Amino acid sequence: MTESEATAQISPGRIFWLFLRLGLTSFGGPAAHIGFFHDEFVKRRRWLSAADYAEVVALCQLLPGPASSQVGLSIGFLKARYVGAAAAWLGFTLPSALALTALALGLSAWPDAASGGWVAGLKLFVVAVVAHAVWQMGATLCPDRTRLTLAVLVAASLLVVGSAWMQLLVLVLAGGFGAWRGLPAGAAADSLHLPLRGRWPSGFAVVFALLLGLSFIPLPAGSDGWLAAELYRAGALVFGGGHVVLPWLQEGFVASGVMPADTFLAGYGAAQAVPGPLFTFAAFLGGSEGGIGGAVVALLAVFLPGALLVFAGLPLWSWIRRHPRARAALAGVNAGVVGLLLAALYDPVWTSAVHTPAGLALVLLCWSGLALWRVPVWLLAPLSAVAGALLW
Repeated sequence: MTESEATAQISPGRIFWLFLRLGLTSFGGPAAHIGFFHDEFVKRRRWLSAADYAEVVALCQLLPGPASSQVGLSIGFLKARYVGAAAAWLGFTLPSALALTALALGLSAWPDAASGGWVAGLKLFVVAVVAHAVWQMGATLCPDRTRLTLAVLVAASLLVVGSAWMQLLVLVLAGGFGAWRGLPAGAAADSLHLPLRGRWPSGFAVVFALLLGLSFIPLPAGSDGWLAAELYRAGALVFGGGHVVLPWLQEGFVASGVMPADTFLAGYGAAQAVPGPLFTFAAFLGGSEGGIGGAVVALLAVFLPGALLVFAGLPLWSWIRRHPRARAALAGVNAGVVGLLLAALYDPVWTSAVHTPAGLALVLLCWSGLALWRVPVWLLAPLSAVAGALLW
């Protein structure tokens, strides 16, 4: 990478191949992905300065949707506009999407495979993964007693009334509380220069809001329209990244009776074991319901709102970073997200997976591997499946 290439436009093809390599090798979840992007595009290729990259990461973490995918999409956009954004998203998403679609098609062809002991092992692995996510996100997003209390209140509310509208309501209330109390939020880095002008950002915001409104229209369960609406709504309303999408999708697919809990959690466990964004779990859900076509619809629907918000939100970042109340509200929402995930840890994750002392023992071992020994998820997931097959 020459010095001139740091400010030059990059071809979409090159962006695609770089992100495809990252999509094949980026294990470890959103935090790890952001680290890989930093190594590749800040340290190695110097496409962005460290300050500019910090601005992009800060914005994407404040927006709903898959943070690491939004960071990658933003990098592609800054180097080759909208075609570059599409190339970055496709390259990073394709490997895990293909793997999870293949799993969905395999389980549809051999449904008895979903009742094997390996599924029980994967479900117990998911318990450990979500518990670890609650632990990490709680330490980061709830660093004081006020925000920890807010997270506990959100979790308690959702355990009593866990419907989708309640999830949305408690996050709105958490944001309002954050703005009222003026919760502390970290300052942004220096201002990022963005190649966005005119009315395009407003247009993206209008399209996002219009599609979100349409997603609440009742549709026949299992249809392509229903699938797109469920996944668009989840992608539009999820703060906190991949793990937090679990309760939203569980409400739409499991609580509604469309998909058995065992199949749902088996797919979620498999999503932990593949590289790339966790939101490609949508490919498994869509593939289970509608084959390859359903997987494509599901993927586009779950990632579309995050992309629209990036294109609409980039120009607003300079406004947000100057308004402490806006950042305080987002700090409240982030604390509420921890509560949302804590409630999901109990129902459906714990209640559908842990039934025996041996199951609890496997959860503890998996959690220790993740939290204490830093065992990579791509190794721990198949080991859990093997343990489940041997024990059950």
